[in-house]
Amino acid sequence: MKFKPLKDRVFVKYSENEEKTAGGLYIPDAAKEKPQRGTVEATGSEVKDVKKGDVVLFDRYSGSKVKLDDVEYLIIKEEEILGILN
Repeated sequence: MKFKPLKDRVFVKYSENEEKTAGGLYIPDAAKEKPQRGTVEATGSEVKDVKKGDVVLFDRYSGSKVKLDDVEYLIIKEEEILGILN
């Protein structure tokens, strides 16, 4: 299924990175107070600073989560993106 965001929206494939503690426990991103990470899948016509394929950081509670074809995505405004990882 394809999705085309409108105006200043960015469609991001959300990725949860789990870290393992010294004791062997996994800590999901949802339990951490740090920015989240995702890959830009599509952008709206008014988006200027990010493009498809960019890995971006955004706040934990930004945007709207959606699930398409059993994959979790986030629809977020460009202004909510904190930065691009190189």
